[in-house]
Amino acid sequence: MNVRLASVWDIDLLVPLFDAYRQFYKQPSDIGAARSFLKERFEHQQSIILMAIEDGEALGFTQLYPAFSSTRLARTLILNDLFVASDARKRGVGRALLDAARDYGNRIGAVRLSLSTAIGNTTAQRVYEDAGWTRDEQFYAYGIALA
Repeated sequence: MNVRLASVWDIDLLVPLFDAYRQFYKQPSDIGAARSFLKERFEHQQSIILMAIEDGEALGFTQLYPAFSSTRLARTLILNDLFVASDARKRGVGRALLDAARDYGNRIGAVRLSLSTAIGNTTAQRVYEDAGWTRDEQFYAYGIALA
């Protein structure tokens, strides 16, 4: 298995995974919208996508969004998406993607990686914690729908 930065040339490999990721979070399948969304992220350089590949098959991906810390005056990254194809699970793909995201953040001088996950997604939580991530016990997360 190889984990590497994805490019717009990888979109055909990424779209089915991205669509399956959205379905995992109870969104309807929409291959066209998934393709458009990813293409825009690449074209506008708005995210970093790392993908795990083996024998020409995409096994999983993670998408990082750049952010900044005003208090630390530094770059941070939001690990917004992490998904492993169902037939590639329990093979270390998720952990490899997390490690690659950490390595990427270190290379670009980011001071923090952050993520949030569904409360019931205990399988992913175990992977995060095994990879050294810690649950935030100091801050509550809030959101408001805009559309």
